Amino acid sequence: MRYLNFTRQYLLPGIICFMLFTLYPQVSQEVNSRLHQFKLITTAEQRFEYFYADSDRYATASAYRWQELIRNLIKDSEQSSDVYDKQRYQTMMVTVYYDLGDYENAALLVEELLQKKSQLDHKVKIRLLHNADKVYAALQFFNKQLEIRKELKNSGEQVVLYDIYSNLGLYRHALMDYGMVYHELETEGTLLEKAVFHNDKGTFLRKDGSVYSAYKEYVTGLEFVETFIGQEGVISEKEFRKAVNLKGSILGNMGKCKMDQGKYEEAIPYIEAGISASKKFDKGKFSTATVNYWSNLAECYLNTNSPELARTYLDSIDLTYKNPYLHLVNYNRIKAKLYLKENKPDSATFFLNSYMKTKDSIEYSDMRKQLLGQLVAFDIDVQTKRKLEQQRLDLERNRSEILEREKTIYLSIVALVFSVLCVFALIIAYVKSIKNKRLIENQKRIIENSLTEKDSLLKEIHHRVKNNLQMVSSLLSLQAKNTRSRAAINALEEGQSRVKAMALIHQKLYQNEDLSVIEMQEYIESLIASIQSVYKKDDAKVNIIIDAKGTQLDVDRAIPIGLILNELVSNSFKYAFTETKSGHIKIKLTDEGEHVAFEYSDDGIGLPDDFETVSTGSMGLNLINRLANQLRSKLQIDRDVKGVRFWFNFS
Repeated sequence: MRYLNFTRQYLLPGIICFMLFTLYPQVSQEVNSRLHQFKLITTAEQRFEYFYADSDRYATASAYRWQELIRNLIKDSEQSSDVYDKQRYQTMMVTVYYDLGDYENAALLVEELLQKKSQLDHKVKIRLLHNADKVYAALQFFNKQLEIRKELKNSGEQVVLYDIYSNLGLYRHALMDYGMVYHELETEGTLLEKAVFHNDKGTFLRKDGSVYSAYKEYVTGLEFVETFIGQEGVISEKEFRKAVNLKGSILGNMGKCKMDQGKYEEAIPYIEAGISASKKFDKGKFSTATVNYWSNLAECYLNTNSPELARTYLDSIDLTYKNPYLHLVNYNRIKAKLYLKENKPDSATFFLNSYMKTKDSIEYSDMRKQLLGQLVAFDIDVQTKRKLEQQRLDLERNRSEILEREKTIYLSIVALVFSVLCVFALIIAYVKSIKNKRLIENQKRIIENSLTEKDSLLKEIHHRVKNNLQMVSSLLSLQAKNTRSRAAINALEEGQSRVKAMALIHQKLYQNEDLSVIEMQEYIESLIASIQSVYKKDDAKVNIIIDAKGTQLDVDRAIPIGLILNELVSNSFKYAFTETKSGHIKIKLTDEGEHVAFEYSDDGIGLPDDFETVSTGSMGLNLINRLANQLRSKLQIDRDVKGVRFWFNFS
């Protein structure tokens, strides 16, 4: 009895209080959640406005709960036969599908609604078009995306194209268009807007291959976002969360730059920071950005001899996406590399072939359209042939009947008619062949004229660039004449020499028949002659040997080589032969198939004993090191010879 009394008086009330205390925060959160507030609204129109008024709708309720609620509302609107309410809820469902990464269902629902777009309310139509734009971009349906953009523009909405340029791989066009649209943000935007601007700009530069410039943009964006986060008590919780996510994205992009430079170990902590900022919703759903980071980490671990960790991340991608190759172009390539590490060539070959097919998906789409047009033309041609064949069979049948009835009387007439028909068919075929031949010749002439015009324009561009660089050289020369400071004159003369080296590249390009490459033997001879005219003294006897015959480089590699030679030859003339007044300079540039070998040597007085390879005070050597890095190589210096020898290899 005492135990029962104790239970009634103390234990049961305590348990009830504990349960209420435990459940109260959950009930309070549910009452204050955006999903609960959404339920309290009575009309579909007001719910539509509320849903799109707050982009942070998943902060207290997951996208899966929103999906379940909106699906029930669609069913209710179908039962009540309210078409406009159903269209509003379906538009919201497109957004939820997109946020969950279910792009296929989102696209199907978009197609269904677009068929009735003339019946849609204006606000619903605009929102649906924006949703369709995002969905088609995710699925890489760029033609449909452009159609949606035209619809938005006709509806009075502001339309940009830089994201489509980027999706199609035209990153330089994307960068130019992005800069024209948002150039004011760089100077007049808020700290967070400036951070976003530099992050986006860096991404376009990185994808275009300008890794070093991209990394500088990311560093600038990181400084802005860290300054923004440091404003304690000024920014809201939502702004703080957005800034932290942006910081993680910038760090992840910096990691990708490290990967592009081959610094995989340094890239890992940056990419892990990006992953922590890319998690999306609850219940284990991850965004495409997170899964991309997983593939980046897998590649890093593969290149640092940790295939077990790489497989862990690839397995995570398999669990997240049913068909990961539809979302990640690099997935199959990394899989192939992993199987090569594990000595499984058959599996590696399968995934490598899949990678190539996925990578060329955009081009394949265009090819499919061309093939479809050819198939239609082929089908029309087949139908025409079938009709002609049927007509021929009918004529033969009629002729057989006539021959059976009046073999002797009409034999000659039928033979004549048949002959006429054959001649007529031959004439038609001959006329068609002539028309086709003329059409082909005209198209060939148009293409040849277009190519000739293109070559002329390229030559004109290189000519103008050369003239502009010569003008800069003349201005530097004029400035040197009007300057009294010896150091300033030397600096201006060095700058003039570098400009001349670049101008000579463009001169050789427009003088060549082939505008894509430069004959380095001829270019180096012209460059040396130009340098000798400036630095060679009358009493100096320097013999220069150039070995670059048969070596051809494109302009992106020829300019760094020309600038490096300009610095080395100038230094040799200025410092190497001050005592002997004579000597030899040897320049060797050979194409060895997989790489190009560069070697420069002189037999002068050599480098000072206290000379450091990385000298902060030597602008010329710093420039040479940077140019060698630009060629993805490293400058090597050999002092164990008479004079000095510089060499490096590049691809």
